Amino acid sequence: MIAVLKHELRLYFQSLTAYVFGAFLLAFVGIGAMLYNLQAAVSNFEYVLSFGSMVFVVIVPILTMRTIAEERKQKTDQLLYSLPISTTEVIVGKYLALVLVYMIPLCLICLYPLIFAQYGEVYLLTSYGSLFAFFLVGAALIAVGVFISSLTDNQGFAAGIGIAAILINYFSVSLAEYVSATAFGSAVALFVLSALLGWLLKYLTRNENLGYGIGLGLMALTTVFFLVDDSKFEGLLPDIMKKLSLFDRLETFVSGVFDLTAVVYFLSVIVFFLFASVQSLEKRRYN
Repeated sequence: MIAVLKHELRLYFQSLTAYVFGAFLLAFVGIGAMLYNLQAAVSNFEYVLSFGSMVFVVIVPILTMRTIAEERKQKTDQLLYSLPISTTEVIVGKYLALVLVYMIPLCLICLYPLIFAQYGEVYLLTSYGSLFAFFLVGAALIAVGVFISSLTDNQGFAAGIGIAAILINYFSVSLAEYVSATAFGSAVALFVLSALLGWLLKYLTRNENLGYGIGLGLMALTTVFFLVDDSKFEGLLPDIMKKLSLFDRLETFVSGVFDLTAVVYFLSVIVFFLFASVQSLEKRRYN
């Protein structure tokens, strides 16, 4: 795993990827600090992070698009399978390299509240709590990007899907106001999600019985619960969209509340998508 980590870090810093990523992140946060902390004379640095979170839509796909897609395109993924390490170690090594690239500009950003505190009253606990959440949001989105990259050998396609996925998550709370809140609409949405989950399991495990079984089983459970008491489905779809939003949970920290359930959610997203990436790579390995 350490060998994979070192190899990936060398590739990122020998190319422009790490520098472009760091430049975008620092520039966007710098613009936010100028607008909020300097021009508007607002002492809350956490508002800058709320503003700066939009940059993930661009920089995360740029950073993660080649992670596995490029290996598959160049056929160098075959070399990974011949190494005396497990697929899990390969994925974790690549992921940790991405997180380290992400942490370098973030360490510079951590100096901002201390600098501003020299010239006014800055709420350091809230600022660094928000920075911690900002780091976890980025780490979770990087895990999502790694998984998307594992599904294709086309970097452009991986980047496009990554941008779309992050945009949907970013605006999910706003979009929740426009989707159907009726019981029937929520039931239909759960049917679609069940079908997608079944297809994903079938794709990752190459086990049709498992994929179709879980997909149809979830559809059957949805039908039963809907027929028993459809009132529980009222407003369920908007509520799910809000609960799945990574960015909405970041706003909790910006508001000055350290939300432990949000931390658990961020870590769960990371573990889930890394596990899915391992399964995706294992599927190709045995094929």
